[in-house]
Amino acid sequence: MTHENPAAAHDAPAPSSTPSAAPEPVRRLQDAGVAIWLDDLSRELLRTGELERLVAERGVVGVTTNPTIFASALAEGSAYDEQLRDLASRGADVETAVFEITTDDVRTACDVLAPVHRATDGRDGRVSIEVDPRLARDTEATVETARRLWSTVDRPNLFIKIPATVEGLPAITAAVADGISVNVTLIFSLERYRAVIDAYLDGLEQARAHGHDLTQIHSVASFFVSRVDAAVDKRLDALGTDEAAALRGTVALANARLAYQVFEETVAGERWRGLATAGANVQRPLWASTGVKDPAYPDTLYVDQLVARDVVNTMPGATLEAAADHAEVSGDTVRGTYDDAAATIDRLRALGIELDEVTTTLEEEGVAKFEASWSELLTTVEDGLARAREGAR
Repeated sequence: MTHENPAAAHDAPAPSSTPSAAPEPVRRLQDAGVAIWLDDLSRELLRTGELERLVAERGVVGVTTNPTIFASALAEGSAYDEQLRDLASRGADVETAVFEITTDDVRTACDVLAPVHRATDGRDGRVSIEVDPRLARDTEATVETARRLWSTVDRPNLFIKIPATVEGLPAITAAVADGISVNVTLIFSLERYRAVIDAYLDGLEQARAHGHDLTQIHSVASFFVSRVDAAVDKRLDALGTDEAAALRGTVALANARLAYQVFEETVAGERWRGLATAGANVQRPLWASTGVKDPAYPDTLYVDQLVARDVVNTMPGATLEAAADHAEVSGDTVRGTYDDAAATIDRLRALGIELDEVTTTLEEEGVAKFEASWSELLTTVEDGLARAREGAR
């Protein structure tokens, strides 16, 4: 969606492909400007038609994946056995096999969501695939892999996920400059989010200079939510005071709401206005990690309390079903909260907890977690190839 008048961006109706038969909470979310994406993908989800059902009945207009999701998908059931036998017969190594399996799933999901992509003029109907997380600290290798994934999947509704590490920032710019649509992942801090926005705008300016059609380049910035509360709450619990207890479950929302304030400042700025006039699409904030980690919290906490126009909320299956059943959506719950959000961060600091230190640790842990999941994925596929070779003897 191109905001030719960025100042009015939040007053325009959001494109929608949600059917009228969708549950009332889903319709309320979309009416409020929230795009509902599914944070899951598997061969089983595709083969059984479950993804089509979620599009039709749950208002799903996008899909995100990550190494953990693929590792889980490959570890369960027999949906990949046939492809593993084919890969084994061709003598494929494990790296080739993982690349083919994951890109095949993502390409198929892109085709499922192609009607949504057309109905929303390219804004939604998107499927994300992540660059090998082992490359998170290698700019050149990240760019090379992003290009390879983009050309291999070969679908206009693809997003390439690039982590928001320091080394990932120039890779974001380079990919966008090449005309590649990017989902920037693992954003935890406001400082890094501002750097991600700058990287996207740099890429758009270079793409324009290279003659690319800016209307065809899209991006989201995945700002992680529940992991922030999980990390901060541990520190608050260790303090054991009433003041600390009062802040439990509030910091992630405050952090995300302040990120949305940064987004609003961006679309109101002169630099963005110039790009928007040239046809550029705004980089939407995407709320990631929206399943609650603490069962004491409402299961739709990071849905109900982060409603704002021009955002994406990508939900794991359980959160999606909870939201469709009982999300309490009564309009925008973000704008107008900035002073309170800043005060929450100030109170946290007064207790001796620096959010910047927490988010730096979360980024490091996030990269490490995805690397571990990638290793698990490689092991699972290697075992599958070995079984296929043995079975062929």
